[in-house]
Amino acid sequence: MTRPPLSATLVAAASFGGALGAVLRWGISEAIPHDGGFPWATFAINVTGAFLLALLPALAVVRRHRVLPVFLGTGVLGGYTTLSTFSEEARALVADGAAATAAAYVVATLAVGACAVIVAGRLTMPVARDQFAEEEGDE
Repeated sequence: MTRPPLSATLVAAASFGGALGAVLRWGISEAIPHDGGFPWATFAINVTGAFLLALLPALAVVRRHRVLPVFLGTGVLGGYTTLSTFSEEARALVADGAAATAAAYVVATLAVGACAVIVAGRLTMPVARDQFAEEEGDE
């Protein structure tokens, strides 16, 4: 598969989307502060981000528009979700002697995130799934 050349429009879409996603993540983190226990804000952010990202291909308008997947997927949801914070919070929990909480956090994030992706897949209409499969997921 040959990819089209990177354009200023796509870079701008990813950048603007990423900024929006990061601000949204910051807002949620401020609304649900982390007190050293289970990191609920990051957990919720990553699970909802996985769900929404898995739902994007079901939307024909997203699949057929060159800029929307970059803006919404790479940009907004890429800026919204956070592997670095997830990793740092798990590391900090272990360092603070809360290895069981860290393990629960890591396992729950992965398990619930995977379930969110499965649910998103089930919510798409069979016609959309078939169309996505026919398009091989790249258009």
